[in-house]
Amino acid sequence: MPNYSIHPEIEKAHTLPSSFYRDIQVFEELKEKVFLKSWQWIGDESLVKLPQQVYPFTLLEGYLTEPVLLARTEDEEIHCLTNVCTHRGNIVCHHPGSERKLVCKYHGRRFGLDGAFEHMPEFKEAENFPCASDSLHQFPLKQLGPLLFMGLAPNFDFEPVLEGMLERIGFMPLREFRHDAQRSQDYLVNAHWSLYCDNYLEGFHIPFVHSDLNAVLDYGSYETVLYEHMNLQIGYADSAEDTFDLPKGHMDYGKNVAAYYFWVFPNMMFNFYPWGLSINVVKPISVNRTRVSFITYVYDESKIDSGAGALLDKVEREDEFVVEGVQKGINSRFYKSGRYSPKMEKGVHHFHSLLCKFLED
Repeated sequence: MPNYSIHPEIEKAHTLPSSFYRDIQVFEELKEKVFLKSWQWIGDESLVKLPQQVYPFTLLEGYLTEPVLLARTEDEEIHCLTNVCTHRGNIVCHHPGSERKLVCKYHGRRFGLDGAFEHMPEFKEAENFPCASDSLHQFPLKQLGPLLFMGLAPNFDFEPVLEGMLERIGFMPLREFRHDAQRSQDYLVNAHWSLYCDNYLEGFHIPFVHSDLNAVLDYGSYETVLYEHMNLQIGYADSAEDTFDLPKGHMDYGKNVAAYYFWVFPNMMFNFYPWGLSINVVKPISVNRTRVSFITYVYDESKIDSGAGALLDKVEREDEFVVEGVQKGINSRFYKSGRYSPKMEKGVHHFHSLLCKFLED
């Protein structure tokens, strides 16, 4: 596989080459070296609201396709477990519901809701049994208010990501946010998943692509803040209308903040508006096809149709048009790579640098 590198100084750096987005081998390598080694948003606490509730799901179906199980124990702890029996690999739990124990319906192996092995018939003669590997593997689980994040085999600590987000949006009543299924939907984009992220990570295109959004944001003061595995774009407005009511002592107090756009490596966007939150999860399907899930959480319905957080479907369609145009363009024999705007494309440079770093490891 080719070795990719990005110059650490954005003023001297070239973007990832077009071959990166076309190479099927690279697409598969990203699965094991990037997605396996990072974190994913998986929903919220309401999936297992009560003790003894279980919720099976497949993580990034069609790409990672990993069977996972959420379970809440009697002591109110939420556990994130492999949903694969440690005996012969059968799926343990097929449907959400209430279970006192996890029992594999193939040969009867039983686990506690914390994944601990409890019983297996006809195994009296087995030596060195049970051992640690007979329990269900437990994945690390983190929370931002009610929001849940898991990693399969993450190689970085997620706490700094959460701390960086809370530094800006910790004043918001996250546990009052309510999932709005009617405002949530999936989009199919005919482009490489990382091209979609590239587009999200800069506000450079806003005046040229999003006329409505440009009318409510002050392009000249648009700001990008870089963290190790995350970045934040802050959208400011010309006036205090349709902006956050920031508390005294907040680091942005006195500024007209219309939106906080957090991107978390490699494929998650958390867009906070005065009315709530729009989560975008970018899900690879193939080298040139991507599913983007928009999940909406609302806490102030009165503000949802104004400001930077209005007309999200229109903004998404406009983004799709340009991203799909880039997908066509990178197939040209005459385009190899480009350059970054040092002022406006710091987020893209950061993302490309992280991709190269993870591919090296």
